[in-house]
Amino acid sequence: MNAVVLATRNPHKIRELARILSPYGIDPASLDDWPDLPDVAETGTTFAENALLKARAVASATGMVAIADDSGLVVDALNGMPGVLSARWAGRHGDDAANLSLVLAQLADVDDSRRGAAFVCAAAAVAPSGESVVVEGRVDGSLLRSARGSGGFGYDPIFVPSGETRTTAEMSAQEKDALSHRGKAFRALVPRLTELLGTVE
Repeated sequence: MNAVVLATRNPHKIRELARILSPYGIDPASLDDWPDLPDVAETGTTFAENALLKARAVASATGMVAIADDSGLVVDALNGMPGVLSARWAGRHGDDAANLSLVLAQLADVDDSRRGAAFVCAAAAVAPSGESVVVEGRVDGSLLRSARGSGGFGYDPIFVPSGETRTTAEMSAQEKDALSHRGKAFRALVPRLTELLGTVE
């Protein structure tokens, strides 16, 4: 099923979503096929708003069903931040090392018992007609004091899901997909996405 386009140019996210969606026969096109399409400003105040902003813009520009997500880390001791600012928490978008270091510095004096956090993902699908759907996935856990593991990206090296002893960066790609916020959100999106595709001629 390739009547779908993925509204991101993030190579990590593209690989992860391709793995998650492949078992359902969904092989989304890449935005690389539309090199002149400008990036969509993430001006929403929630993950859902940002996911819908991106999906709507790409569906309108391409005439295809667009899927997008906005994801991030919400930290209890930081009142839910970085949240929608997760990818640019240290000031420059996509600087994973700087973002991770800043969160660790901000939590340096926080007791282990208060280092709760969660990864949250809002996944959206929008048809060219404007019809849309958005779902959310969440995985709770806690944050370490130093990074462990070389897999994943973003805050994975410091995030230990509840019930686990390893960070998501220490898991295989398949293990991470099975429990991740993005995996949960996109698996929940699949049946709704199929319905949307049925409305496109």
